Amino acid sequence: MPAEPLGYLDYLKSAWRYKPRLGWLGRMPVNQMALVAFAMLGVVNPGFWFLGTALEVAYLAFLSTNSSFQKLVQGTRLLARQEGFDDKVQRVLASLSPESQGRYRRLLGVCGLILGISEQVAQDSLGTLRDFRAGGLNQLLWLFLRLLTSRELIVANLAQVDAVQLAEDLARLRSRLATAPPDSPLARSLQATIDIQTKRLSNLERARSSLDVIDAELERIEQQVRLIREESAVGGGPELLSTRLDAVTSTIGETSRWMDQHADFFGTLAVDDLDAAVTGLPRLPEGEPPPLPPPPPPRARQKG
Repeated sequence: MPAEPLGYLDYLKSAWRYKPRLGWLGRMPVNQMALVAFAMLGVVNPGFWFLGTALEVAYLAFLSTNSSFQKLVQGTRLLARQEGFDDKVQRVLASLSPESQGRYRRLLGVCGLILGISEQVAQDSLGTLRDFRAGGLNQLLWLFLRLLTSRELIVANLAQVDAVQLAEDLARLRSRLATAPPDSPLARSLQATIDIQTKRLSNLERARSSLDVIDAELERIEQQVRLIREESAVGGGPELLSTRLDAVTSTIGETSRWMDQHADFFGTLAVDDLDAAVTGLPRLPEGEPPPLPPPPPPRARQKG
């Protein structure tokens, strides 16, 4: 969800809690320390209480309306959001298999290359275009992570169910029901069990169908991101890159809605878990292998 804009009260609270660095003493709340000092001096002369209050009001009014301090507060908030987003991604990624982790890292590597190419193509001083591109790529990465998480859950559930055995049990129960006295307790019990097994078999087919869709969507995202990278590398301008990302991110809405509709079935991360205020790609722990192998050399053109 989009981040709420900061108001004057937010800047005022930040000014009250602000701790400037005082050399080797480190960061200290000088305004709060000054208030304590004036409070102690006020015991001797109450005038110090009024003086300390006036100085504190002037300090807070000046700092909270200072444009440089407001930018500092905004940057601190964004950094905290980025770190929280990184931690969230790392927790989800740690729950996946090494194969899925590697798949996500490779896609993240391609996204990083896209941002690198976009910075070489055009340097915008405010960074607004780069933030837009990173935000669009984050949507793709988060959807990709949701798909990977759902895929592993479905695969794990399918591994626990023997479809052949389930079908055989269902046939056996129906055979017993055919010979049981109608409206007897045995018939009612057998029918209830048949309903349960039929539901399990239906869920199994639904899981297989969902797995096919998820695999197709994972491959589509991977190929789409690679296509964006290739188009960017062959001379696409920043406007073209932004247009491509805008078009791609608009197509993921249908997939997100499909996952939200089936969340009760295979469980998935909510789309609202993605903080739209985060404008940097997820940062994973260092020391990992390179996420993307070098591209193969171009093939020689065949003659004749």
